[in-house]
Amino acid sequence: MSYSETIKNGFRIINSRWQLIVVQAAMMLMNCVGFFIIVGIPLGIAFIIFGLDLTGLAEMKDIMALFKNPAELVSKYFGLILIIIACFLFYVTLVTTVGLYVFSGSIGIIGRGIVDPSSKFSSKSFFSEARRLFFPMMWYSLLVGLVFLAITFALGLFGGGIAAVVSAARSQDSTLALFLGIFFSLILVLIGLSFILGALAVTVYGIAALYFKGGGAAASFRAAFRFLWNRQQAFWLYVVLLAGYVLLSFFIMLIVYPFNLIPIIGTIISFPFQILSYIAQSYLGLIILAVIFNYYYEAEIRQAQPEELPPGTVEPDSMNPDGTSAPEVSLPAEPLPEMEKTQQDGHQNDPQKQQ
Repeated sequence: MSYSETIKNGFRIINSRWQLIVVQAAMMLMNCVGFFIIVGIPLGIAFIIFGLDLTGLAEMKDIMALFKNPAELVSKYFGLILIIIACFLFYVTLVTTVGLYVFSGSIGIIGRGIVDPSSKFSSKSFFSEARRLFFPMMWYSLLVGLVFLAITFALGLFGGGIAAVVSAARSQDSTLALFLGIFFSLILVLIGLSFILGALAVTVYGIAALYFKGGGAAASFRAAFRFLWNRQQAFWLYVVLLAGYVLLSFFIMLIVYPFNLIPIIGTIISFPFQILSYIAQSYLGLIILAVIFNYYYEAEIRQAQPEELPPGTVEPDSMNPDGTSAPEVSLPAEPLPEMEKTQQDGHQNDPQKQQ
């Protein structure tokens, strides 16, 4: 299947299940309201209880003066700081859990749409898929987080080695140090970009493997790595999709950002545009998932399944060289009783055999 056909199928899958976009928008609004309830209201109550007066912080120098002696600030408002940290951690945990649950239901609906194009969106199927895929996706997310943490650590070590080499070269020749700094920086950027793009591609295809093959987190990640290793065109498909997502998101940001420069009124005007930009980005993200799922299913799952022949079709092995179907001949495994009896009578009536 070509890239254009795969992308068209991705748009078709999401457009026929537009309710997924509504679910994403509802989750975004719930996160905003949850931040106000979980973090904003307790923070305001804590300010009132501790009697914190912020009227004197009208200038930036007053705000910076608070951080000149952080130990005194912490000891004075230790309870307030604990409340803020606890509320924020609870909010992050809640948002992460809800987001993972909604994401699990979304990939379940997309996978169903690919396997059975006639299936439609329903709340029952959405929550069923969300419950089924929540814990596998949770373990897979933890594994992916560890992989990206290892990549970050490796790039940090490589960057530290480059800094040491450039520092040693600077003591010998400044021109050589400048050349080595630029050269190794470009190498670091290329290596880092390759590792990050590769990890992102394996992550997305691993989600498809997790859904269609139903293995564990590690097995799905390995299956996605083998799939990309054997089919490099799948990696470039993801790169094309990611580049399109970044460009369109940047274009949307250029439209929304100028409204933020207008005092007071600009913030009010930009709020609906912020919601629309989030919905557009969610729509693009769902299309990327649908395209990747469709490509993985066509290349890995459907090709492995034997094709069903229509009724009345004769398989090629049962054809004669001239194209006619060969009749099936079945030999009995044991001689029939009538045949055995006839043979015995013939032996008895034969005079030569009797002599």
